[in-house]
Amino acid sequence: NKEKYRREQKRTVGAVEEIEELIGITGIHRMEAYDISNTNGYESVASMIVYEDGKPKRNNYRKFRIKSVKGPDDYASMREVIRRRYSRVKRDGLTPPDLIIMDGGQGQVNVAKDVLRNELNLSIPVAGLQKNDKHQTNELLFGDPLQVIDLPRQSEEFFLLHRIQDEVHRFAITFHRQVRSKNSFSSKLDGVEGLWPKRKQKLLKHFESMTAIQKATVEDLQALGIPEKVAQALLDKLGEDNN
Repeated sequence: NKEKYRREQKRTVGAVEEIEELIGITGIHRMEAYDISNTNGYESVASMIVYEDGKPKRNNYRKFRIKSVKGPDDYASMREVIRRRYSRVKRDGLTPPDLIIMDGGQGQVNVAKDVLRNELNLSIPVAGLQKNDKHQTNELLFGDPLQVIDLPRQSEEFFLLHRIQDEVHRFAITFHRQVRSKNSFSSKLDGVEGLWPKRKQKLLKHFESMTAIQKATVEDLQALGIPEKVAQALLDKLGEDNN
């Protein structure tokens, strides 16, 4: 169907061409976008999503657990992520993006630019996407010095940037939830004598949830290399926790 193809091209490649025109650069094939999630200050994580020719390339998405920053500090966390990602791009000869999009305003853009230019000596253009008070895509920031680029509402480029912002946010939040539930799962296995980190790891890998472990028998746990006594102690503890 030609009409369907034409519409699809307009909302993907066409939208990217409109973005090129808005910010005054050409040849945008690959865009990488970033967001940080640290709900209630709990362990920060970051997400990177990739769009090529206006379409998501999901097998290129990346998740980052923040290692060097204690507490919720979005700027320091983003600095770490940009450093890790693009050091690797440089070291392993990976294809750099033609545009980096930060889910955030001036501060996030400046952090990314600083790491790329001053630490890694890379010149990749960086744009920022700011939300308004209602948490909706609102402004595009770009340039040196940074300027607000007028985004025509109801335009294909606006809808594409809106999709990118929603997607990077969704990916970060999902990862954050996984980390949180894994950690609470893991902490429930604490305090059982003989349940060493390696054995804990096996349990976490094999069983998807706490409920699944509670339903297991001593024999099920022994099959994973956990001694009978330790398996029994664990099941007793989980039984007590539930009473």
